[in-house]
Amino acid sequence: MEMNQVRYFLAVCEHRNFTHAASASNVSQPSLTIAIKKLEEEMGGALFIRDRAGCRLTSLGKLLFPRLERVQLEAREAKADAVRHTRLERVPISIGVGETIGNHKVSEAVERFRVRLPQAEIELIVEAADDLLAGLRDGDFDIVVTAEQVTPELYRIDKLYREDYRVVVAKDHPFSEKCAVPLEALAQTDLLDRPNCEMRDTLHGMCADHGHVLYAAYRSNRVDWLLELARQGSGAVILPTTAIPASLDLVSLPIEGITVTREVVALRYRHQASRPEANELIREFTRG
Repeated sequence: MEMNQVRYFLAVCEHRNFTHAASASNVSQPSLTIAIKKLEEEMGGALFIRDRAGCRLTSLGKLLFPRLERVQLEAREAKADAVRHTRLERVPISIGVGETIGNHKVSEAVERFRVRLPQAEIELIVEAADDLLAGLRDGDFDIVVTAEQVTPELYRIDKLYREDYRVVVAKDHPFSEKCAVPLEALAQTDLLDRPNCEMRDTLHGMCADHGHVLYAAYRSNRVDWLLELARQGSGAVILPTTAIPASLDLVSLPIEGITVTREVVALRYRHQASRPEANELIREFTRG
């Protein structure tokens, strides 16, 4: 039995669908299916019953599930112990941060934490949402800060803050003279779009409900690039409050007639014990 077979088996149990499990595991569906078939051959029988609704465990699968779940947990704990040993116990608290999360509140909480515990070491890794969640499940991160919606059955969720989205433009942009940007005007300007924004579909849907279609002249997954384009007068970018820098070159305004908000949370994986330092950092996050 190989660890990837265990991981794929548990992924199918979680998602109840081979296609979704393969996507979550960053592997092709044929590769996942072959691994499951080999596991079934080793175990001596079918582990899943596949139907139109997806798939469900057979009696043999139900028997093996808790055992294989423990195998994965033991493997993760062994990996964590090995890392602690090789780094002589100087293991940084690894925080995965979503690409769309502004750095202001996170950096403030981390600094407050370091003032209280100066011996602590912090590692901040910015990744796409899917990579963050996979890393959290694999033990690569202690905490993930994100605005993605996840199931509380798999993750411990601590609410950090809510924030509004605002329109950001150059100080000499026509919008800068307004108190708020009407949807009609927003639909008539060039937008600097973020395809990786978790509120993107919500925003476009709200505008469509009011009879307006937003046009993106530029697209980028990097906020700093879009802000620089905004400074050059290339258009307007819609950002959450914490991602908007304090800059004399830029102006931020609310959207008239609608309010777009998101909730940022800190996640810990339920099937992995949290380090005491990580728990302390979560408390610091929630104090802010």
